[in-house]
Amino acid sequence: MNIVLTGSIAYDYLMTFPGNFRDHILPDRLDRISLSFLVDSLIRRRGGIAANIAYTLALLGERPKVLATVGDDFEEFRVWLEEHGVDTSAIKVIPGEFTASFFVTTDQANAQIASFFTGAMAYASQLSFANMIERPDLAMISPNDPQAMVTYTQECRQLGIPYVYDPSQQIIRLEADDLRQGIEGCQALFSNDYEVGLIEDKTGLSLEAIRACADFVVITCGEDGANLYTDDGEFHIPAVKPKAIIDPTGIGDAFRGGFLKGYMHGLSLERCGQMGSLAATYCLEAESPMGHRFDLETFVYRFRQHFDDRGELDQLR
Repeated sequence: MNIVLTGSIAYDYLMTFPGNFRDHILPDRLDRISLSFLVDSLIRRRGGIAANIAYTLALLGERPKVLATVGDDFEEFRVWLEEHGVDTSAIKVIPGEFTASFFVTTDQANAQIASFFTGAMAYASQLSFANMIERPDLAMISPNDPQAMVTYTQECRQLGIPYVYDPSQQIIRLEADDLRQGIEGCQALFSNDYEVGLIEDKTGLSLEAIRACADFVVITCGEDGANLYTDDGEFHIPAVKPKAIIDPTGIGDAFRGGFLKGYMHGLSLERCGQMGSLAATYCLEAESPMGHRFDLETFVYRFRQHFDDRGELDQLR
């Protein structure tokens, strides 16, 4: 299956706070909140949702294509992605702009406070599926410039390209009608348990209505795993216990990469969810959203220590 991933490509600035955010929030003064946290560390890493998903897919033996816009500072990042198996031929450099940047501080409870600078991502709507020489069998529409996300969903419907919809971090920025149309035309929806509540509140769609729009819906729930809603029923996907908790940044993207690997090869949706669960744990055990390392053989071996795949993963080899 030929897949194209759309979404952010960014540099991640990761910081750690040696305390808990909740201890410094005054509930009776939220209307004039003013907080500053002295952090212990600052690390710059390669990131962005589309790049993160593509990286995990590449570790699992795929060569995913990313459709995105970046700045003049991207070249070293491009070379690194290509060396790790990601097709960057559809990534466009916007002269005079910086690549988007994500700033996140993580506390001792793994709670996070983040900010995102758009940079070159603001030009993502200049790109089009219609201009691609080879149309994808599947597209992933993940957080990006809001207008680009709207354009991509419209193009996918017009061109007959099935797409997986993951509005997550842009739910707040998307108009209710655009968000609703993106859901109503998708093959599958990915969200986390908090974001699906935002979707329900903004669109007026209940979870049952959302489920009726898509072939399946995946709702991740952090350490509680994920819930998968399909025509065959509901499945709970347990989280794989990590060997160590190093950095939660990007675990949702790794989950999507693992899930999509199985989906591209026709595995059962429950098995896809289990693959996503393990990929997320690999990411949690590493520093940064693209710090995990494994190959397909190693992944399958560890998978079978936690799940009975009934031989399904043999078709991935």
